[in-house]
Amino acid sequence: MTYTTLELFMENLMHLSYSKNNPIVDNNASILLVRPQMQLLYQELGYMIQILFVEEQDILHEVEQVRNLQRRFKDVAHEAHMIVGLFVYSSYRSGTCPQTFRKCFLNCLKIKRSTNYQFSLNLREVMGSLNSIKEELTTILDKRKMYSSRSIDSLRTQTQTVVAGTSCTRKPLGTKKVLEETIVGLIRDAELIRDRLVEDQKQLDVVSIVGMGGLGKTTLATKVFNDPFVVYHFDVRAWITVSQTYERRDLLIQLVASICPEFDPINASDSKLREKLHKSVMGKRYLIVFDDVWSIQAWDDLKVFFPNDNNGSRILLTSRLKEVALHAKLHGFVHQLEFLTDVESWELLCKKVFHSDNFPTMLTEPGKEIAKKCHGLPLAVVVMAGVLAKETRSTYSWERIAKRVSSSIVNDPNKNMDILALSYDHLPPHLRDCFLYLGGFPEDHKFQVRKLIWLWMAEGFVEEDGKRSLEEIGEDYLMELVDRNLVIVTDRKFNGAIKACSIHDLLRELCLERATKGNFCVKISTQMTDFSSLVQHKPRRIFTNQGLKFNCYRHELFPWVHSLLWFHKNKSLINITDQYFHSYPLLMVLDLQKCQLQDFPPAIGLLVHLRYLAFWSTKGFPSSICNLWSLQTIILKSSVRFSLPDTISNLVNLRHLWSDGYIYFPSTRKPMNLQTISNVSLHNFSESWENCFPRIKKLTCTTLTQKNQNFKSLSSLEILMWINIASARQDGDLVSTTNNLFRKIHATFPDSLKKLTLSGCCLPWSDMSIVQSLPNLEVLKILDHAFMGPKWETDDVPFQQLKYLKLQTLHIEQWEASSINFPCLTHLVLGACRYLEEIPLEIGYISTLELIDVDDSNNAIIESLEEIQEEQQNFGNYGLKINVRKELHNLAYYRKLRGLAWIVDW
Repeated sequence: MTYTTLELFMENLMHLSYSKNNPIVDNNASILLVRPQMQLLYQELGYMIQILFVEEQDILHEVEQVRNLQRRFKDVAHEAHMIVGLFVYSSYRSGTCPQTFRKCFLNCLKIKRSTNYQFSLNLREVMGSLNSIKEELTTILDKRKMYSSRSIDSLRTQTQTVVAGTSCTRKPLGTKKVLEETIVGLIRDAELIRDRLVEDQKQLDVVSIVGMGGLGKTTLATKVFNDPFVVYHFDVRAWITVSQTYERRDLLIQLVASICPEFDPINASDSKLREKLHKSVMGKRYLIVFDDVWSIQAWDDLKVFFPNDNNGSRILLTSRLKEVALHAKLHGFVHQLEFLTDVESWELLCKKVFHSDNFPTMLTEPGKEIAKKCHGLPLAVVVMAGVLAKETRSTYSWERIAKRVSSSIVNDPNKNMDILALSYDHLPPHLRDCFLYLGGFPEDHKFQVRKLIWLWMAEGFVEEDGKRSLEEIGEDYLMELVDRNLVIVTDRKFNGAIKACSIHDLLRELCLERATKGNFCVKISTQMTDFSSLVQHKPRRIFTNQGLKFNCYRHELFPWVHSLLWFHKNKSLINITDQYFHSYPLLMVLDLQKCQLQDFPPAIGLLVHLRYLAFWSTKGFPSSICNLWSLQTIILKSSVRFSLPDTISNLVNLRHLWSDGYIYFPSTRKPMNLQTISNVSLHNFSESWENCFPRIKKLTCTTLTQKNQNFKSLSSLEILMWINIASARQDGDLVSTTNNLFRKIHATFPDSLKKLTLSGCCLPWSDMSIVQSLPNLEVLKILDHAFMGPKWETDDVPFQQLKYLKLQTLHIEQWEASSINFPCLTHLVLGACRYLEEIPLEIGYISTLELIDVDDSNNAIIESLEEIQEEQQNFGNYGLKINVRKELHNLAYYRKLRGLAWIVDW
């Protein structure tokens, strides 16, 4: 049991022992009967935690005997956790469970008489073990005279609650300046690869980059792929990541989606995908990157998709295996990526730690020693930089770290784990479980930040500090992992905030290795029929991308498993049974989002400890979910519209309700703790927003085109920060692009609003004054005919804090605006505004403007952008970047744009 799991158990035990208005307890006589024993257990565990983990912990941790007692205490606490959890589960479902499960449960607890009686017996054993540990600890402390004036019994009155670990101050997510990736030692390599790609050879050629993990193969390929000359040279470019395990169809979808963004590949057949891909590259000079290829078979599966039209097309391949590269092209160009020199390693370390060449003289010697011991592995240097960046900048601290850097990294690839493990060992306790958790996910998995933090919260990894929300603290945790170079940012919002992230293969292997050894989790990657290993090792979490044979162990009980996450794509769970979920009575996290449930198993509604539930249902929202009082997050993948049960307000701990189908909320006068709601329909919601959702921060809602809507009650939501309003027809489809019906939405928004998205509302431009007056609005997206009319004329009232403005799929022809209207604007994005005659010249004079991004525009827009760029450069403003995504057939015109230093993609 980890310390965070221990804290989570104490939190749950406190609610069971003392909390009022807990439906699990209030309506259950069995639980109420043993409440005094639970309270005693809570107090005993509490003051033991105070002694073993909080009081004088720096001194106590140096005592080997105390460390042994800590391990024994965690084992006893884990036993108590199982006893309490199983008792609550059994009591809650008493009278409804089949005999098979009841027999299994009784065997697990060795129950001979009533459940309550055996609970007392088991608890008595736990209390006896705690007393034994307490006596041994008292003897140790008396001998060392560390508690001469404070006996253990005197601490009893001090410890009625668990003292949470201290939380260090961290940078808020997104406030850190986004730095361009530091590249050292790859410039010459990039030139060689680039020259080989663009040389005058008509035959289709394969260029390979080979090297061990962590050398920078993907970094080098990315640099070449985005080289302006390479971008200019090829008509079509695409990138796919293959990895160790892959599905041929998934790679096809990646390719088609990359080359033909307007085409929806998900529902297309394989033959249709191949046909679309072939037509898209036929006759064109293309560059395709196959990143992280692990087998010859993978190459053979991919090469058939690409024709040789003798026009200079290229394939760029990266792999750890030279045999793959040689098989791809017997006499092709294979670039063996070399290790960094000691000088280059030192240069990279300097730039990563201090972001400059100014390195404190006193740290030069230990710093160079650390860089040298990385043996030229860029990943090792980057990871060590993350460790050093968090350490005190003293000679003693750096010399201590230098002595622990492994000297045998290069000789055996597995020894890379030594240096990577060092970065893990330096993690503070509140980050270790968060980091290990990443190892269970599939290779090359892209983590959506929002969902990852919700999972961390449900697992109990995120510690409250009494000042900020759990979500904000979770964002800080992620930012710390990024700062330590343990997590890679793959996508950012306009303001630099992290939107998606991933983890390097070697670091993932490290996570999985440590997590498996400590029974933190197990990853099931092959079809499993023998579950004896689960019984032997008792992993607390199961990650799997395989279909499980449910009937093989439906009578087994795995009470130690707290989380089950399934990544097996498009697996229809037809044969799933209630007995399967009876096997996991203490489950807190259940993620079945990748698996389509034909029928929702009623047994899930009995998992009273569940805090996170994600599933894919074709039949809406089962009412049994409303019995799960502990739920914090519900994610429902569904293509149908559905009404929530009237009992939804029973979920008093629910913070996030996310669905991609329309949700109809029932009338409720009971306030909910919801902070996030997606796709809720407003047309039949008549209750006060303030009374129902006093804590709401993020709201996505739909309204009907036939009705005028009154959103005035939204203004009462004083902490609402993000709202997305979309319009739909009665049949549920999005509003038609030909619908020019001007409707009135009577809306007043709260002053706290920071982000607003309007879509399909068909409002007159005069209503923009409502939006314009919002004092804290930072992001505004106007999409899909949200406003109708040929002209948007902004008045003298400024958007006071607006930083990001997006206009997409609008029939606007004229836009009159000046720099006065947007004093803080940094990003302007236009997409599919094909009728717009020009972008106002005054926009270029906004002093804060950093980027204008235009997609699918007409030539008039491009000419106005050229005029803005030229005029700004005449005034010495070379900082304004312009992105134009448009297929340009006029090469002379393109070169003219390149002369103005534009960034042009197509």
